[in-house]
Amino acid sequence: MSSLTLFETSKIRRQYDEKTETWLFSVIDIIAALTEQEDYKKAQSYWTTLKNRLKKEGSEIVTKCDKLKLLAADGKKYNTDVANVETILRLIQSVPSKKAEPIKLWLAKVGYERMQEMNDPEITLNRTREYWKKHGRSERWIQQRMMGQETRNKLTDYWSEHEVKKDQEFAILTNII
Repeated sequence: MSSLTLFETSKIRRQYDEKTETWLFSVIDIIAALTEQEDYKKAQSYWTTLKNRLKKEGSEIVTKCDKLKLLAADGKKYNTDVANVETILRLIQSVPSKKAEPIKLWLAKVGYERMQEMNDPEITLNRTREYWKKHGRSERWIQQRMMGQETRNKLTDYWSEHEVKKDQEFAILTNII
């Protein structure tokens, strides 16, 4: 699940990794926020220089960055360096910035919000409704979408209980519907 979040006025792209149950943040977006750089190319250049310096120093931080296709401002998806919160916190220490402490607090808030959502899924549902509203979806569309999801979940649960094999048979039945 990819999403866009804000740190002050900086847009930060992130993607949730279901396997590890962690957020992965765009390194360049974090660098741009730290350096208060609005020009994406300059933030990218800063990251390239920092990455090379860290490699020369023997730092393992760079090896902990992965690449994911994230949506860019031009509407296309590009391979982008991403990192989990732990790695981002270590990167922040490598960038002299007055924004370092506020970003650390912001990351802690993001983690806390995720923990709240795990304890109370209704928070996630409400956040999703608000997201769709912000994107101009009508109440009727939102209701239909949520009911459709609930119906699909009940159907796949029913299939599971009746020994339908997940991969191929689920795909065939879903295509029929």
